[in-house]
Amino acid sequence: MDFIFIEDMRAMAWVGIFDREKAAPQMLQIDLTFGVPDAAAENDDIADTIGYDAVINRIRAELEKTRFNLLETLGEHIVKIMFDEFKAPWVKISIAKAGIMKDVKRVGVYIERGRDSAS
Repeated sequence: MDFIFIEDMRAMAWVGIFDREKAAPQMLQIDLTFGVPDAAAENDDIADTIGYDAVINRIRAELEKTRFNLLETLGEHIVKIMFDEFKAPWVKISIAKAGIMKDVKRVGVYIERGRDSAS
């Protein structure tokens, strides 16, 4: 299996349980890696792969319209989009909030799922 990665994507999102997090969107750092069919490399045809531009645009659109309490829920939501809409066979995502606590660079979650282990 081949993989595409999107590294250090920055996006504003409504996520959090604290009052300060509910008052305004905050910047997230997202790293996403997903499997693509081997046919993409074999055929050298964009139709055989998952376009990273479409993935980025879809995630940004979702973050603009949906609020989440937990990063875990947001991460699982993106994994579901990757499976259902983009038909990715495998997804790994990390989502982090920067500067959320004093003397802490980032806090976040990692989620890794294969299509067979998706809920």
